[in-house]
Amino acid sequence: MPRRPIRIILALTAGCIATTAVADSAAPLGEVLVTATRREHSLLTYAGSVTRLEAPTIAHVGATHHAELLNQAAGAFIQRGSGQESLTALRSPVLTGAGSCGAFLFLEDGIPLRPVGFCNVNELFEANLEQAAAVEILRGPGSALYGSNAVHGIVNVLNPAPADLPAAGLALEAGGHQYLRGKLALSGAAGNGAAGLAMHLTHDGGWRDNSGFDEQKLSAGLTQPAGSGELTLRLNATHLDQDTAGFIVGQDSYRDPAVARSNPNPEAYRKAHSLRASAHYRRPLEDGEQFDLRMVLRSSRMEFLQHFLLGQPLEKNGQDSVGVLLARSVGFGDGSRLILGLDGELASGFLLQEQDGPTTDGPPVANVIRPAGRHYDYVVDSTLLAPYLQWEGSLAERLTLTAGLRLEWLEYAYDNRMLSGNTDENGVPCPGAGCLYTRPPDRSDRFTNWGPRLGLNWRLSDSTALWTTASRGFRPPEATELYRLQRGQLAADLGSEQIDAVEIGLRRRGDALSVELAAFWMDKDNVILRDAFGFNVSGGRTHHRGVEYGLGWDLGRGFSLGAAGTWALHTYEFTGGIEQGEQVARGDDVDTSPRHLTSTWARYAGRRFDAELEWLHVGGYWTNASNTAWYPGHDLLNLRLGLDLTDKMTLSLRLTNLADAVYADRADYAFGNYRYFPGRGRTVFVELNWWHD
Repeated sequence: MPRRPIRIILALTAGCIATTAVADSAAPLGEVLVTATRREHSLLTYAGSVTRLEAPTIAHVGATHHAELLNQAAGAFIQRGSGQESLTALRSPVLTGAGSCGAFLFLEDGIPLRPVGFCNVNELFEANLEQAAAVEILRGPGSALYGSNAVHGIVNVLNPAPADLPAAGLALEAGGHQYLRGKLALSGAAGNGAAGLAMHLTHDGGWRDNSGFDEQKLSAGLTQPAGSGELTLRLNATHLDQDTAGFIVGQDSYRDPAVARSNPNPEAYRKAHSLRASAHYRRPLEDGEQFDLRMVLRSSRMEFLQHFLLGQPLEKNGQDSVGVLLARSVGFGDGSRLILGLDGELASGFLLQEQDGPTTDGPPVANVIRPAGRHYDYVVDSTLLAPYLQWEGSLAERLTLTAGLRLEWLEYAYDNRMLSGNTDENGVPCPGAGCLYTRPPDRSDRFTNWGPRLGLNWRLSDSTALWTTASRGFRPPEATELYRLQRGQLAADLGSEQIDAVEIGLRRRGDALSVELAAFWMDKDNVILRDAFGFNVSGGRTHHRGVEYGLGWDLGRGFSLGAAGTWALHTYEFTGGIEQGEQVARGDDVDTSPRHLTSTWARYAGRRFDAELEWLHVGGYWTNASNTAWYPGHDLLNLRLGLDLTDKMTLSLRLTNLADAVYADRADYAFGNYRYFPGRGRTVFVELNWWHD
């Protein structure tokens, strides 16, 4: 790692330790997180990098897209696509492709949103972040309690308990480009327990031509005593109907207002819905022990026009699954604790890709290998079994050790519902080397992975802790990487991606000053990519190193300052050719990996009025793997104002992109062209919120 970031870490660390003697008498903030151990856990005793966004922050941001909220966390960079679509980076480059979502684990109340092997790059729009009680972002490989997909990080959306909701609440919001949103919250007694509901309905007319969406989300919960424990039942549902705007093409085309507002793909659309029902039973035992059982039923369906492909084929996909998460903690007299757990999952997913007519929008040699009709039609059944254990105990008075190990076994059973090979659906071969799309014959694939994790936490004082971790994350290939093949590849011999990570950090929590620092080093092997022949192979290796920081400073009289940011290098550690003829060289930056990301804010919280000015900085980055095309980055200002009209009513005003900066939400270089999702200009949102306790 270059010397400058190390000097920054050492200087800030020394400063924090020095201020500890002065501020030791101040009580630390009572912050807790639940993702690390699936139960409340003091943040100061946790060895790892985490950001927790609480309900007041979530309400104050009033995000119209989850990127607006998550990008306030260090190490997070969510690129907004058209409508509610997105691409994710957590302590990583922005990843794309069939398995890009597999590098991140998205949870809802500690339960994965999707079964292993059936993720979607846009699946965060299936969670109700807008009305969450809290959102936790863990960076780096997950603990032993979480396995597949917890490679670069975890996002856990915590739904509100009935006690978190008002007896009745209603919010109405309006913004530019025909944006309308209504929120409803209800809660009350239900037998010996309580019930609650949070939902919202959104209409966005779209600021680009022929774009916009209608979206509905529902989160309902019922909590009841059950024996000597507590049972929580939850229902979560989402629906999205979107008119999608595609890439604009041409170097710096996002700078032209007329081009930015245009939509080269007015026919593109996406329809998606999801449904999840879960039951969570927990029972406290003696000496701090606990029994924890979670069960979930999940179903999702999606249909969208692949406007970014020649021929614009239509894709329909879906999955149905059932999962069980069982955990038992055992306490010992010396204060140590052992968590024993077992996760199981059964899932069935399908994919259908078909094209109405012949391909005409590319060169003749490309058109003839993309025939009309069905390209893929398959079903994949999966079985997952994962036992784990995690021990937590003290090595000395202020030194604690966490050691965990997870073993995970996954099996896919693939059933091709049409002709195998790379002909058209009727068995007619394409000219030359054959059709582009290839369907392997029926097969089964098995993957076994293990993930260890060690963590040390040294409490320097009541308000300061130093920690370090060493861990391994993994993900098996996604079903689409194994069975949605091209160029005549009839079998993809893929292994699981693995990442080995080491990090060291310092965390200080005081009444006036809070500081977080972390330095990380990660090596990822068996990176799945498409090579120069169009084959899916496990031929890649990448290296990731950097520094993350967070700062909160209470200036008094209602004023405070804060910042969260990242300096990081994400580089290729191999040399070779990949798809579209690009040549990767060892040491080059992975494309779409800004070295600098910063979120800085100034806030005022008065008795009846609050205000926040936020500055988001995205550094420049290479937009292709060959490091020949560049996006210079951008800076955005957002202003948020709130006024208490009465004790039960507030008025909020939000101005996004206050300075009306010209920028791209996403910059890309592919198929010989610069491509952009242009960023929205200055937009005003006004919300009136009423509630009754």
